[in-house]
Amino acid sequence: MRHHLQGVRVSGLGSVLVVGTGLIGTSIALALREQGVAVHLADRDAGSLRLARELGAGVEWAEGVTVDVAIIAVPPQAVAERLAALQQAGAARFYTDVASVKALPLREAASLGCDLTTYVAGHPLAGRERSGPAAARADLFLGRPWALCPTEETSPDAVEALYGLVKLCGGEAVRIGAEEHDRAVAVVSHAPHVTASAVAARLAEASAAALGLAGPGVRDVTRIAASDPRLWTGILSGNALPVAEVLEAVAADLAAAAASLRTSAGSGDPDAMARVTELLHRGVAGTGRIPGKHGGPARTYAAVQVIVGDRPGELARLFQAAKEAGVNIEDVRLEHAPGLPLGAAELWVRPEAVTALAEALRENGWHLP
Repeated sequence: MRHHLQGVRVSGLGSVLVVGTGLIGTSIALALREQGVAVHLADRDAGSLRLARELGAGVEWAEGVTVDVAIIAVPPQAVAERLAALQQAGAARFYTDVASVKALPLREAASLGCDLTTYVAGHPLAGRERSGPAAARADLFLGRPWALCPTEETSPDAVEALYGLVKLCGGEAVRIGAEEHDRAVAVVSHAPHVTASAVAARLAEASAAALGLAGPGVRDVTRIAASDPRLWTGILSGNALPVAEVLEAVAADLAAAAASLRTSAGSGDPDAMARVTELLHRGVAGTGRIPGKHGGPARTYAAVQVIVGDRPGELARLFQAAKEAGVNIEDVRLEHAPGLPLGAAELWVRPEAVTALAEALRENGWHLP
């Protein structure tokens, strides 16, 4: 059963080892360094390790040094092997990983004879389409869910230590079973990535005229498709069956929509579009279930569109105007005008704040279309 970890005493962590200095590992290291934790770094890629050190993420780990928690930030297929080696070296009191699949590392760790009492499988639900230590950010996990998947063997002390680590990074710890976690991320992360890639793949064959018409919609749908294919191949293979099931369901919906469109084009019968309409309604219902800010209920926001010049400081002036109007900006999206030194900013606010914000912006000289 999935539940938020509440009421657990947060113990102080003095030292941490981060194994793997990619985006997630380096971001964790930076977040912990900001909290005064001594961070040691290890990576088989000397260049990545050096860059993480130069960014201030920590110092290189020397074998024989023991830390409170070792974080294994490597691909899912390598977690168990790295865990076994670290436990054999006595590197830490407790261990966790950040792989986006959980059942596979746990099964492999058990087969290698790892001590599962000190290991808590973990997965921060945060990331970017960019990879590597250069893309790392200390605030990457702020307010983001961080799955923890202890087993019946896991000691309470290990869970407590990992809860403390998540809190130090600014994340929201959520306890969930490994199998349930993998089914969940197949729906909310893994299958959407493949679907976005399938849409983006069409752009590789699109004409220059089509690409010249690309707007924010296609960018929103395809943004995550820019991530490292090698990394995602490993993630998807580790969670293959749950992802395949979701993709089959998506493919069935798309096939039914395509059939309806062909029938409609051939006959002109408006009833032929019923399957498409039904899918669009289900899409609206699904987006409405995505949690809102801070994990609360989803809220409906309205957009105020503002023309902004492509000059330094324009967004700062815009946000200051919203602040002076007493309006909180819930989200912002930018769209540049091709060939022109300006663009449009969409400020998403609560519906009841739209009029006040629009009037304040116009009074301050902003142009609203």
